[in-house]
Amino acid sequence: MSLEILNRYSEALFEFLWCPVCGHEIFSHIPFEGVFCKNCNTQVELQESRETRGYEEAVLACFDTDSTWNLHVDEKLRRDLPDGSARVKVLGAPGAYEIDWWSPEPGEDWEPVERGEFDDVEEPDEVSHLA
Repeated sequence: MSLEILNRYSEALFEFLWCPVCGHEIFSHIPFEGVFCKNCNTQVELQESRETRGYEEAVLACFDTDSTWNLHVDEKLRRDLPDGSARVKVLGAPGAYEIDWWSPEPGEDWEPVERGEFDDVEEPDEVSHLA
């Protein structure tokens, strides 16, 4: 007996996504547990969107900070999500993805960390050992 593996989402989608908490782009898949940001452990869950508007793919990426570490230690290198979660709708096709919307909508109360926003900032020694 062999196990059939169904890849619901392409690698290209994960290459497009980044963590809105810390800005990193690398995610780890832990079988039977989920997909997590490799840097801060924010969980991401993908769902098909009911409405595609004619795009090849329409996906909701739901980010949850219940499992995220170090949010309380250094807010300069991480930004918590409002009420611990946020969703982004991604439309397009591999190589041509775009963000349709964020929920909650970014504003003066919350902005998602941009891809690589903290890449050039060094984490203090007293924080780095906790991650």
